[in-house]
Amino acid sequence: MSNSNQLVVPQASAALDQLKYEVAQELGIAFPQDGYGGNLLTKDAGYIGGNITRRLVQIAEQSLAGK
Repeated sequence: MSNSNQLVVPQASAALDQLKYEVAQELGIAFPQDGYGGNLLTKDAGYIGGNITRRLVQIAEQSLAGK
């Protein structure tokens, strides 16, 4: 997977990939395990990305709240 985004914490790459697959599965979107999303509909990719963002914000809020 080629991505121009650079992670602030490079060690988080595997966890973010896992989150992508989990969210896609929860949404019922088939995301190929080889990581190539070129055949994914733009709508589906956006839906996955939006849900990942929501989940990351939720995790950050919980962390800030000390939970």
